[in-house]
Amino acid sequence: MNLSKVKSYAKINLALNITGKINKLHKIESLVAFINLHDVIFIKKIKSKNHNIIFDGKFSKNINSNNTVSKLLKILGKKKLLDQKFFIRIIKNIPQKAGLGGGSMNAANILKYLSKKKIIKVNKKQLIEISSYVGSDVILGLDSTNTILTSNNKIKRYKNCKKLYTLIVKPNFGCSTKGIYSQVKNFDKIKFRKPSKKMFDCIFLKKMNNSLEKIVLNRYLTLKRIKSYLVNLENPLFVRMTGSGSALVSYYYSKKQCDKAQKQFNKDHKKYWCISSKTI
Repeated sequence: MNLSKVKSYAKINLALNITGKINKLHKIESLVAFINLHDVIFIKKIKSKNHNIIFDGKFSKNINSNNTVSKLLKILGKKKLLDQKFFIRIIKNIPQKAGLGGGSMNAANILKYLSKKKIIKVNKKQLIEISSYVGSDVILGLDSTNTILTSNNKIKRYKNCKKLYTLIVKPNFGCSTKGIYSQVKNFDKIKFRKPSKKMFDCIFLKKMNNSLEKIVLNRYLTLKRIKSYLVNLENPLFVRMTGSGSALVSYYYSKKQCDKAQKQFNKDHKKYWCISSKTI
């Protein structure tokens, strides 16, 4: 089997609401898009007793052995769906603990690849079930298109939504998803009960928010300062944290504006990671 190459795109939460809690797990609803920032996965079948998983690239440090990819392969082995072994090398371009779903999207794209190549024989329902065993947001990466996740865990996908340019900033620290969710005290009213493509229009998005953002900004004053700076940088449509942080995203219609904002941000904040990207 030749070495295959798979792109694993980062996700961003355009809006996120916490609508309740069941069995210690928070119920969320979210508007999700994918951007052209991506990890690169190389995968090849090998003759070996064990899988060989290697992480390389700028953001490959401190990824523990119980990562999402290892977890996925263990689950597939236990379910007797996968008896072959694989060499997997992942070039990490997506920062960890940023709210960009790098690890979850890696697992989703490997699962999708194994299914597409008929290496594992599963139907759509089984794919969704396996993804939920790996992690709650892995399901999002099974199709890298605009997605609405409803509070009853249903997924609705939308193609050909208006593209947005994004300036993504991450300070030199990450946020623990578990730690941030543990601070949630209040729940939101359900807003995405009737999903619609119109929810991806900027008029609607501007009215939304990320319920975790207030908790994170109060905890990390650096992020609060960064957001204040971004709000006044090249007149963005809106600025919002993605996931449980620590990345903040400024949204623009114009590439020129976005690139100009990145240039200025890099000039004023040399120690922070900052890239411009585009929704796909």
